[in-house]
Amino acid sequence: MSKNKITNCRLGRVGGQAVIEGVMMKSGQDMAIASRMPDGSIYVQKKKIVSARQKHKALDLPIIRGVVNFIEMMKLSYTTMDASTAALGLEDEEPSKFEKWLSEKLHVDIMTVVMAVGMILGVGLAVALFIFLPSASGSGISKLIEWLTDGDFVLKDHRILLAVIEGVLKVAIFLLYLWLVSLIKDIRRVFEYHGAEHKAVFCYESGKDLTPENAAKFKRFHPRCGTSFMFFMILIGIIIGCFIPPQLPAILRTLIKIALLPITVGLGYEIIRFAGKHDNWFIRALSAPGLWVQRITTKEPDSSQLECAIAALKSAIPDEFPGYTP
Repeated sequence: MSKNKITNCRLGRVGGQAVIEGVMMKSGQDMAIASRMPDGSIYVQKKKIVSARQKHKALDLPIIRGVVNFIEMMKLSYTTMDASTAALGLEDEEPSKFEKWLSEKLHVDIMTVVMAVGMILGVGLAVALFIFLPSASGSGISKLIEWLTDGDFVLKDHRILLAVIEGVLKVAIFLLYLWLVSLIKDIRRVFEYHGAEHKAVFCYESGKDLTPENAAKFKRFHPRCGTSFMFFMILIGIIIGCFIPPQLPAILRTLIKIALLPITVGLGYEIIRFAGKHDNWFIRALSAPGLWVQRITTKEPDSSQLECAIAALKSAIPDEFPGYTP
């Protein structure tokens, strides 16, 4: 076996995400959300989740499994955020007459509608910011260069250079967006729980006792983080962009990139999965940009946040921690 292949059986067994005042951890079919309640206690919600990849083997093929995983993680993120807000009592306010009428007519909870609309708007904003805006800006820069050089240099005749410029713009917009949202107090709290999640996973993978004191010693930057995944998708998008005719209008290039998203997502998943199970200079170099971005999306947690992340992790692995209660 290659010395670069990591054989630690705990690697990749558990992963998670930060939620409002808590952490979600998932291992196999077991998922647990640990929320820090206003009275200081930790409330844990557990659930069994069976992936479509386990039900249908064809969905577990390379590339395809990345698309399936992305869809399932989007759905999981939606349900965990909903569950965490419900646990904190953020949905306990008396509904208005309009909300009651809407609930009666649609036969669904009003918060479900709000969350669904929010997700649709979020996806639309992501497409506008990270796909259309870079393409439109690239076209604008191309026209500007052509005007400044009196037509002697046409950027659209150099598709690789145009793809790189659009990729740089996409990275700049992505980093600016993350930095701006990190300034919001509530989002910073979520980023602290994000750091706690990473430290708890690192502590578990090291084999050390899962305590806040031990977890605090580990890094908050993890190669299998969703932030790294997003960065890999941007880099893959640059490569794919090299094959899209630059003469096409920005809106048409945007639609083509959206159509190619399954390939981008699938390749990104395979790369980050491979990176999480190997350790060599190439993998470290490939993972470095995503780890740098985590300096924005993760913040140093306190001991209570680490305790919450550990509670979620232990609850998500009942075979290793039978009968555990926080």
